[in-house]
Amino acid sequence: MTPRQPVNLTFAITDANTPPGVAAVSTTPSPDPTTGPATDEVPLPTLVQADAATLAQVAERAAGDLLAPPTRHRLADVVPAAQHVEPDPTGDWVLPAEAVIVASADPAALAVAEQLANLLRPATGYPLPVTDATTPEPADGIALVLDDTVDLGAEGYRLGITTNGVRVTASTAAGLFYGVQTLRQLLPAAIESPVPVTERWALPGGTITDAPRFPYRGAMLDVARHFFAVEDVLRVVDHLARYKLNHLHLHLTDDQGWRIAVDSWPKLTTLGGTTEVGGGPGGHYTKADYGRIVTYAADRHITVVPEIDLPGHTNAALVAYPELAPDKIAPPPYTGTEVGFSYVDPADERTYEFVADVLGEVATLTPGPWLHVGGDEAFKVNGEVYTGFVERVQRIVADLGKTVVGWHQLAPAAHLDGRVLQWWGTNGEDPTTAEAVRRGAQLIISPGNHAYLDMKYASDTPIGHDWAGLIDVRKAYDWDPGTHVTGVPSTAVIGVEAPLWTESVTSLADIELLLLPRLPAIAELGWSPRATHDWNGFRDRLAGHGPRWETAGITFHRTPEIPWPSTPAIPGQRRTTPTGVNPT
Repeated sequence: MTPRQPVNLTFAITDANTPPGVAAVSTTPSPDPTTGPATDEVPLPTLVQADAATLAQVAERAAGDLLAPPTRHRLADVVPAAQHVEPDPTGDWVLPAEAVIVASADPAALAVAEQLANLLRPATGYPLPVTDATTPEPADGIALVLDDTVDLGAEGYRLGITTNGVRVTASTAAGLFYGVQTLRQLLPAAIESPVPVTERWALPGGTITDAPRFPYRGAMLDVARHFFAVEDVLRVVDHLARYKLNHLHLHLTDDQGWRIAVDSWPKLTTLGGTTEVGGGPGGHYTKADYGRIVTYAADRHITVVPEIDLPGHTNAALVAYPELAPDKIAPPPYTGTEVGFSYVDPADERTYEFVADVLGEVATLTPGPWLHVGGDEAFKVNGEVYTGFVERVQRIVADLGKTVVGWHQLAPAAHLDGRVLQWWGTNGEDPTTAEAVRRGAQLIISPGNHAYLDMKYASDTPIGHDWAGLIDVRKAYDWDPGTHVTGVPSTAVIGVEAPLWTESVTSLADIELLLLPRLPAIAELGWSPRATHDWNGFRDRLAGHGPRWETAGITFHRTPEIPWPSTPAIPGQRRTTPTGVNPT
């Protein structure tokens, strides 16, 4: 192990050509008389210009680099926590400017290789050409190996880092993609820079073998209460991909707006899509818009789960088509936030024609296996009327070749093979859901008091709710999806999902503020083995992501429970605090 070398840190006022108030910072290593020139230190830029306000930050970063542990100690510092980590103190590798990314001669592997290159090129400034080979070898570069004979599961991967380069091995392209996300995290935080920066692009040596705990790991974005443009949704997809989440649940319809075009019922969007909470203009996705979201997500191995909420939460549909209302009278558009007052007429056959048409068109646009039909808070449709409606809708979904998903209020209805209930309660005692599981239902776990990301972090959080309680990062992390609902075996739980309802959320910055840093906590519950669950370790690993988000221009809440680094990821970079973000 090569010790850290002393560094001479010199500050000098520059000549007359230097702008007033600016100093030059020069850093040069001092050779160790016993070992010769330094070979292991993390070099700082030869010359960094900084004004007086940032000079101290540069000096602090220099001192921090000298005192920091060698890169090999960072192999386990990934989120979600990896299944198995084997550090190799002799295997550290630095990405050279002439590195090549070579992938198996398969279109899916090459697509992941191109994604990796696109992640690394902006900050490094390196060309990083992508090529293919029958047997990819790193050759002081990066090799992505698609090998269907390895026993890593459908989403597992093996990441090996040696002095000769990096190899990611998986049996599927999804596994390669998740290995790439880990590789990305092991590089310095400056890799998130959109422009080239001077950095030692070092990776710690060793091997990570990894695979997810649950097959379903997701987040939900409510685009009905407030509408969000396609670009905003794609940004959310990027956040999910970064933390190995593989499902995006889109809540497309509600009382305040209908957001997906349906050719056979066009007024759903031309009338029903023109409102939102607070009286804004609303909006909707054309079929091309929705297809763009689905394709972008699929390229990142994320499945879109569309939700058409039925029989309640349907005021926008009734505004467009009053024939669906029980009294056949169009209600006024709704821009408030109350729930439970609207429903389509369960006694009218026209309602089921509507359901079949809408679900049929959405199913055609959605390559994934799931159709979410809501089912929650239909307070005016009770007992046998409610279960009868749900059972007919479930059969419609099955006839379309899809698997039905609904909120856990669907539990009393007759079981249909493959049925999935999304449990959102705040009390793990739920005999009705447990009985549905005994009849064959599977569960996605989304407890309101742990996983609802529209809840405030603390009482002074500027947006969000508190009906399910305040959810700080520790509360989002400290629970177990596999054992959360009493009477439900872990084998019935297919995964975890973090919903974000948007009654109080009006911008992308608002979305990011509530997602981060809690989304990685939910992601770790879905991906990592239960044995790795450790709050103190997680909070320390998560802290390193603050500089990454900052460098990438991502809004996040600087919650005081996480020991965020005090220095920016890039020398001389000024820290900025987005609107609504706690700067502490």
